[in-house]
Amino acid sequence: MTAYERHPPHPVGGTIEVIAGPMFSGKTEELLRRLRRATLAKQAVTLFKPERDNRHGTTDVVSHDARRQPAFAMANAAALEAMVEQLIADDQMPDVIGIDEVQFFGEKIVDVCNRLADCGIRVITAGLDLDYLGRPFGCIPLLLAHAEYVTKLHAICSITGRPAHFSHRMEGGSEDVQIGGAESYQALSREPYNDVVVRSHHRVSPAE
Repeated sequence: MTAYERHPPHPVGGTIEVIAGPMFSGKTEELLRRLRRATLAKQAVTLFKPERDNRHGTTDVVSHDARRQPAFAMANAAALEAMVEQLIADDQMPDVIGIDEVQFFGEKIVDVCNRLADCGIRVITAGLDLDYLGRPFGCIPLLLAHAEYVTKLHAICSITGRPAHFSHRMEGGSEDVQIGGAESYQALSREPYNDVVVRSHHRVSPAE
């Protein structure tokens, strides 16, 4: 199998793609890039985001490098699927659907993505693969398992300058979901992250 066959530049038909990584790794930028290419290919594109992500005071999806694209802000996975069903009923079936910050839609989004892909829609998702404590984040592990294509991105560690895999929460509460940007989070590589966060596998006593 050639590299082109493994990951064609313009996937056609129903597929699921996951763009995963820490904060500041360019996930949203990559999502928007793929959607722009689909638009250039004369494909109908629809973009979604979680309603709770109101960082920019707009329904647009906005990347950290200020690229933006209009989107539908949805409360949950069921609302997203209902919107797509309405588009199809109105004879506006999208060829490509983008979902930003997919981890905030919960595990039901996995079945929704599969149903959309089964209808022949290319579904491109972007989200955090680990939470601020270094744990797999919500629906992402299951979505990765179902996806045909997975892209793992890295940020730049703010301390070492090396590739960063972790999102460190510098301030705020202990809630699993706390939306923020550079004022609350920094990207860290493994060593400096382990200096500030004691992850669960270090709390387990060795087996006797």
